[in-house]
Amino acid sequence: MQRLDPQPWMTSSSARRVMTALEGVKPGSARFVGGCVRNALLGQPVADIDIATSLTPDRVEKAMLAAGIAVHLTGIEHGTLTVVADHQPFEVTTLRRDVETDGRRAVVAFTEDWAEDAQRRDFRMNALYTALDGELFDPTGGGLEDIAQRRVVFVGDAETRIREDYLRILRFFRFQAWYGRTVPDEAGLAACAKLRSGLADISVERIWMETRKL
Repeated sequence: MQRLDPQPWMTSSSARRVMTALEGVKPGSARFVGGCVRNALLGQPVADIDIATSLTPDRVEKAMLAAGIAVHLTGIEHGTLTVVADHQPFEVTTLRRDVETDGRRAVVAFTEDWAEDAQRRDFRMNALYTALDGELFDPTGGGLEDIAQRRVVFVGDAETRIREDYLRILRFFRFQAWYGRTVPDEAGLAACAKLRSGLADISVERIWMETRKL
């Protein structure tokens, strides 16, 4: 069993309040996910804290309100609530799977399967989860190795991941520039080249936000 060493953002009273409220409804129902886990493992600063949960949004909202934590329905159509504990925001998102996607937006269905949730994420290093006690979960089986090797690899089939959201082409190059220490993944690079025309359907605003970060 691999563990993430205690991090300030994990041990803060605000994080503990949110996680304890979720776990109080159903033990094992909440894990930190994505960028906060990735960056902690890479020794990089952590800005945003995302939490994945097997609880449906209505149960999340009920648990937060019962714990005296503010709730904002910022992305409810995709199962995301922004909760604020002690002035610290957290994005809490119900585990989900894609039902339909057109390369720009997706229709999702909720699930209780952590592996299914991981399969819809972009890169394996972003599909890592950790419990409040630091236990790490790597459903794709390659995320921790990618962190160790500093490489950027799509989850599953690269073309499938890109067709779900063509902006992932730009994200591939941004993550390679920020975190990569090897030559770009061959399959990922080939998929980006093959499907690059899909970027024409992405809004100027989303293109600019990603390009600015790059």
